[in-house]
Amino acid sequence: MTEIAFYHLQRSNLEGVLPKLLEKTLGAGKRAVVMTGSPERARTLSAHLWSYDPDSWMPHGAPGDGFEANQPVWVTPEDENPNGAAFLFLTDGAASDRMGTFERCFELFDGGNDEAVATARSRWAAYKDAGHTLTYWQQSGQGQWEKK
Repeated sequence: MTEIAFYHLQRSNLEGVLPKLLEKTLGAGKRAVVMTGSPERARTLSAHLWSYDPDSWMPHGAPGDGFEANQPVWVTPEDENPNGAAFLFLTDGAASDRMGTFERCFELFDGGNDEAVATARSRWAAYKDAGHTLTYWQQSGQGQWEKK
């Protein structure tokens, strides 16, 4: 079963959290797919990953870039895994029918959006019923991630 980690974004936005999680992913020698809610969002996140930190470089690609199989991180609105990724990052309410094919999944949701919170709760229940291993992460008052 896939290990699924829910990240309840309250003090940071997706653009602040995702690059750090992807850096850890690459540091662990894993590949990732970042699934977004739309093609526009995929383009925006891809552009952000090129520029989020002037002192770092996040190797990645998105539809239209080519060389899908060679990309350590693939940013896409499609439910696909062209780079053979072990980790899946779900953003913007995106959902995957391929959940069981990944080693780990990260559900990143906006804690200030009631609809996103309700969707996360619904998915938690469905994933639990399916037998996946679940963890829930929330930011403390100091912005540190705490496992609840």
